Amino acid sequence: MRRTLPQSLPSPQLLDELSSFFRLLSESARLQLLCQLKHGGPMDVASLIEATGFSQSHISRQLGQLQRAGLVSCDRDGTRLIYAVADPLVEDLCNLVQRRLKQRLEQQLSQLQAV
Repeated sequence: MRRTLPQSLPSPQLLDELSSFFRLLSESARLQLLCQLKHGGPMDVASLIEATGFSQSHISRQLGQLQRAGLVSCDRDGTRLIYAVADPLVEDLCNLVQRRLKQRLEQQLSQLQAV
């Protein structure tokens, strides 16, 4: 049997960074924009307005936060700014959380059916 070495606890600074990252992802509008870009490919703000129904200012504010965090990239195409998902980590995290939620719901359903 292979033993794993215990990991040291994260520093307070790392915990602050982790907390900020998860706060960034806790906003449903930002998650919706990330999902839209993931499934729809690179898009400009006008296309994101049409796809989500959010206002231009709301989308721009959310995209700015995502861009500063390195989760989306932005390229200029003439006068348009085209946004795309820049970090596959977001998709990995979302898939992980979705699998966990599905497991919990299936477990709850199984428990209800056993009653």
